[in-house]
Amino acid sequence: MMNEHGDFVWYELMTSDAESAQTFYGGLLGWSFEDSGHPDRDYRLFSADGVEVGGLLQLTEEMRQGGAAPMWAGYLEVDDLDKAMRTIDKAGGRVLMGPMDVPNVGRLAYVTDSQGAPFYVMHTEFGQPSQSFAQTEPRVGHCAWNELSATDPEAALAFYANAFGWIVAERMDMGPIGEYQMLKNGESREFMFGAVMKKPDEVPMSMWSFYFRVPSIDTAVRYLNDNNATIINGPMEIPGGEFSLNAVDPQGAFFALVGQK
Repeated sequence: MMNEHGDFVWYELMTSDAESAQTFYGGLLGWSFEDSGHPDRDYRLFSADGVEVGGLLQLTEEMRQGGAAPMWAGYLEVDDLDKAMRTIDKAGGRVLMGPMDVPNVGRLAYVTDSQGAPFYVMHTEFGQPSQSFAQTEPRVGHCAWNELSATDPEAALAFYANAFGWIVAERMDMGPIGEYQMLKNGESREFMFGAVMKKPDEVPMSMWSFYFRVPSIDTAVRYLNDNNATIINGPMEIPGGEFSLNAVDPQGAFFALVGQK
């Protein structure tokens, strides 16, 4: 199934220590890494069971002086990058970087939504469907869920509906913090890919979190505790009987996991 406008197609870790991050995530998620071949940057591709899932970018000193910090970012496929950038700008988002061309990959820009949550938009050129997000079945080492914590969830939903055609498929009452609104990328899609929720007070800004699948959440907890990560929430049981957690890696990037007990 080819990717459609508004699908998550890639995940990228920006980090201050690429070697340490590679060791950490390789041990946690079983990813294998290879150099991307970019002559002007340290960019590594990581794979799960031989399938490329995302990239790891070593932040340069210049990037860090410009305000870049360790974080995870998601890429959304767009049919027309220039049109998407105009739509994002008109809807209250911002273009932070780009457009830029990456040979044999595509054309991309780094943007924010109307609440300030950053992400990438990209028109891909390689002609193959992305398998970074596991759309229809659980896949260890792949992203299983994309979650936006937003200062104003309703405004965020309006932004993404306008820019990408996302719709709310289901809602779940979460008490004092409001509804957990689960998303599809258009009426015709059979799977949900993520959700929007009210940002907790302790979260400093609107942001995306990406849940990568592990075979055992208990094993993951032991690994995190033994490898200088910080668990900030969970593990907690979620609908369907699995468990999720949110954590910070040793370099300071927020990430999330989901898996069976």
